[in-house]
Amino acid sequence: MEGKLSSVAKNFTPSPIQELSQLAQRCNAINLAEGFPDFPAPPCIKEAAVSAINNDFNQYRHVQGICDQLALKMKKTHGLDVNPLTDIAICCGQSEAFAAAIFSIINQGDEVLLFDPCYETYEGCITLAGGIPVYVALEPPQWTLDPEKLMRSFTSRTKAIVLNSPHNPTGKVFSRDELEIIAEGCRRWDCVAITDEVYEYITYDNQKHETIAKLPGMQERTIITSSLSKTFSVTGPNTKATHRWRIGWAIAPASAASAIQNIHIRITDSAPAPFQEAALTALRSPIEYFETLRGVYELKRDFCMKLLGSVGFRIQFKPQGSLFLFAELPKDCLLSDVEYVEELIQQAGVVVVPGRGFFHGNESCKYQKRYIRVAFCKSEATLNAAAQKFGELINAKACPKIVY
Repeated sequence: MEGKLSSVAKNFTPSPIQELSQLAQRCNAINLAEGFPDFPAPPCIKEAAVSAINNDFNQYRHVQGICDQLALKMKKTHGLDVNPLTDIAICCGQSEAFAAAIFSIINQGDEVLLFDPCYETYEGCITLAGGIPVYVALEPPQWTLDPEKLMRSFTSRTKAIVLNSPHNPTGKVFSRDELEIIAEGCRRWDCVAITDEVYEYITYDNQKHETIAKLPGMQERTIITSSLSKTFSVTGPNTKATHRWRIGWAIAPASAASAIQNIHIRITDSAPAPFQEAALTALRSPIEYFETLRGVYELKRDFCMKLLGSVGFRIQFKPQGSLFLFAELPKDCLLSDVEYVEELIQQAGVVVVPGRGFFHGNESCKYQKRYIRVAFCKSEATLNAAAQKFGELINAKACPKIVY
């Protein structure tokens, strides 16, 4: 069968993040690699899903109320007029919404700009569509956007730009000035902005998420993708349950939303009916839920920053949003990111993600092998257990390779 595989399939390799999570399970290690919560969901969301199942909402289904709630949210939060009947496609999670968005607009040979470092799945979707990823490096340690570098990256073949804010893996929230620069490039080169806004409610230190679609001339050229899981499953089900809920959406001009919906139907047909009902309950959550969410995760972020700092990590950029710390290895550490992660698993029983998997540009840049990503969306018990593991290493001076 191997000889029958497509060229695309042969070029795809297993996700290093998922592989590390599986390794954590096999080794009974503490998993700070994958961005899933390990504590219970809000009862009202679970009850809504159970009620839907018990009431036999178990067939193909489209819950229009989700679109209605999303349209209200876009108006209230961003001042955007969205038609809930024509401008929203419900999909099986943000990942499918993003893939369908790419498939809806990218032809063979079209170029798509991405900010580097970036989440691993974007490139795969672009490649499957026949597009060409073009990476624009953000400058460490503050992950700043160089306007001139961005503008030089646009060509006559550029069809779209991918914008993930709040950003995985760095935790950067793109500023209004940066959004204006990106929007100017899109308008000048007649490009589409495809956004990943799954962390839209998870921002810190009074930072506010803004969608680029609200800027002049951008709503008609923007496809917004987001989902239920990061905001609501963030204090919701454990990873096995969360990822099975898979309720996401794309918000776009009617022609693009229709195309995305048609692609979704041909791939998965319908998002799970009971979880659509639960999504409707989640989207009606009071503002206090989101304020509490931010506060809880801000404390977890600060805890992990202090923990990593205690073993010599350099955290020159304080995450403004998302669920991750992107930390630079200790200055005197001679190990690469991959070697450090291997040692950390063996010596401390803690799993994190090597940073190099998020970089796609010039491999000669030494900093690309000097970062790790830590997920802090974990229970207090999990974070305390990780702290204890690091503390034991420090007290025993057991592993000079990873403790500085």
